[in-house]
Amino acid sequence: MRVVIVTESFPPDVNGVAHCALQTARHLVRRGHDPLVVAPAVPTAAPGPDADAPCPVVRVPSLPLPGYPQVRVALPSRRVTAAIAAHRADIVHLASPFVLGVRGMTAASRLGLPAVAVYQTDLAGYARTYLNAGEATAWRRLRAVHGAADRTLAPSTAAVSDLEAHGIGRVRLWRRGVDTERFRPELRDGRLRRELAPDGETIVGYVGRLAPEKRVDLLAPACRLPGVRVVVVGDGPSEPGLRDALPGAVFLGRRTGTDLARIFASLDVFAHTGPYETFCQTVQEAMASGVPVVAPAAGGPLDLVAHRRTGLLVPAGDPGALRDAVAALAAAPALRAAYGAAGRAAVERRTWEAVGDELIGHYLEVLRERTAVAA
Repeated sequence: MRVVIVTESFPPDVNGVAHCALQTARHLVRRGHDPLVVAPAVPTAAPGPDADAPCPVVRVPSLPLPGYPQVRVALPSRRVTAAIAAHRADIVHLASPFVLGVRGMTAASRLGLPAVAVYQTDLAGYARTYLNAGEATAWRRLRAVHGAADRTLAPSTAAVSDLEAHGIGRVRLWRRGVDTERFRPELRDGRLRRELAPDGETIVGYVGRLAPEKRVDLLAPACRLPGVRVVVVGDGPSEPGLRDALPGAVFLGRRTGTDLARIFASLDVFAHTGPYETFCQTVQEAMASGVPVVAPAAGGPLDLVAHRRTGLLVPAGDPGALRDAVAALAAAPALRAAYGAAGRAAVERRTWEAVGDELIGHYLEVLRERTAVAA
């Protein structure tokens, strides 16, 4: 198949949409298909951003999001339609469509091509966080693009329910994979642990973007627990305020690859705080690393964390409940070990190869449906 992946984000960006688009492209190449990626341009300071990409990448002019320069927003461009046509695509894959993806959907319709839209970002939740308004507008835009797609793929049962409740049809569940070779318990590093917690504290880690919707500030009460050291991995516009709000926390900045995997495996507890996750890849990476998870009982984590088996689910937005869950695990090393082992076992078969083959199955079904309608 010739597939065009139109994505709102792609490496060198570090986020769930970029990572999933990259893994999708890699898997398609491994299976003998011919993908092309269309993505927003990155700053000119980033040398050779696509040198390691598994397939050709067409970059569309973009601007940084005001107040959040790590996020790039594509500008209107004819390159999307031209790229899809030139690639002679069989199907168009829209990764978290909202700006560039809308143009991709328009191009697919104009060219008579089927499109699969992958829902990954709770844009209505972001509208609430950043604007305190605009939720209805976000849903109208989502309904427009997903309603035009042949199929929408959602990463969790909560996301499926949310889409259907807002009038979006033809929704199917498609979860995300995790690299269980990269993220594994054996990478636990005693020297790193001594650097992060020189007095032998229980290390509680957060990994992800430092942005308002992630609610990393909820970790403040946990920072005050005796014998607990909070470690924050990531960057974003909220970092200056969080350094003030989280007393004693260690900020490691953005980390990737084996370095990130080593940090994950060296944690005692992984704490996720954001209430708007449609999936939450970092929870899976923590589980693959053999680390117990504390996460909000909302969105994607509901599918990932088995309460009192692989971790603890707490009410979203409740700093006291988060602190109490962290304290309970900090006081129970045997329980942490049991939850961590169960978490690793739960994700061992959730490989990108397995979910990539599921995705190809969705493509083939959509193509068959199109052929049947045409006949």
